[in-house]
Amino acid sequence: MLFLQNQIVLITGASSGIGAACATVFASAGAKLILAARRQERLQELADSLVEKYHSTSEQIHLLQLDVRDRSAVESAISSLPPAWSEIDILINNAGLSRGLDKLHEGEFADWEEMIDTNIKGLLYLTRYVVPGMVSRDRGHVINIGSIAGYQTYPGGNVYCGTKAAVRAISEGLKQDLLGTSVKVSSVDPGMVETEFSEVRFHGNTERANQVYQGVTPLTAADVADVVFFCATRPSHVNINQVILMPVDQASTILVNRRR
Repeated sequence: MLFLQNQIVLITGASSGIGAACATVFASAGAKLILAARRQERLQELADSLVEKYHSTSEQIHLLQLDVRDRSAVESAISSLPPAWSEIDILINNAGLSRGLDKLHEGEFADWEEMIDTNIKGLLYLTRYVVPGMVSRDRGHVINIGSIAGYQTYPGGNVYCGTKAAVRAISEGLKQDLLGTSVKVSSVDPGMVETEFSEVRFHGNTERANQVYQGVTPLTAADVADVVFFCATRPSHVNINQVILMPVDQASTILVNRRR
């Protein structure tokens, strides 16, 4: 798509799942990608596969080994981007995770802090350091990956749902704050998506993670990336504020039809 040719797209949490799927769909449209994640080797593998698949060059991809929870690291990463990469057109705040399904009064403090620091503060840090440039250029788009959990709480989801409710509120607030500029804000909020999400939630317990999707055809990371891509490619006067998407077998956070 000519609209995205050589546009600079920064994707956090790009080493797997929805982030990697977004990288793929934007690479296919000729965008220049800044891929950020903690796992440098996974980023490099993704970059190599994109170069091979789309016959692009390594000059089209810039890698950032970055933990979004580290404010000073985020500031340094954005401020030290090479001039050719500094004018970010699209920011996809995808980095996020869930930890555990404990009742609130039995929760692990470390799990809470990791979710809050990643899902809320990391998103805020990237937004704070990237959006001023968009405002000064009077163009740009922030796309936040939220969740149905930001709309509906479920048992054991307490803090995670709270962080995604915060993403929803932050997205709405940012849209209001940017009124009068040409900068867009979208929130893409999926239900069940089969990625590493559940494995991370259960601290690597693959068997328990697989049970989450048993009997259900969940969304894929590519399904979500398609919606992100749709939001990013609307005409300049159109802003997609929020999109909620779920698999057909899911009606809410707790109502799921499991086909035996």
